[in-house]
Amino acid sequence: MELTVNGDAVQIDGPVDVRRLLAHMGFPDEGVAIAVDGVVRPKSRWSEEIGEYAEIDVLTAVQGG
Repeated sequence: MELTVNGDAVQIDGPVDVRRLLAHMGFPDEGVAIAVDGVVRPKSRWSEEIGEYAEIDVLTAVQGG
């Protein structure tokens, strides 16, 4: 299946949920926020399947000063 993650095209064998996508992309599953097609997906809904051609934004916490 094809998705767009942070503006880049990504190919992954489906079906896929948020946790599987994060693992595939090398992102941690803590300290991140996920939006699917512009809608924030709470962690309680990460097990729901992501549809093909979805646009995913992965935002990671950044520490600094």
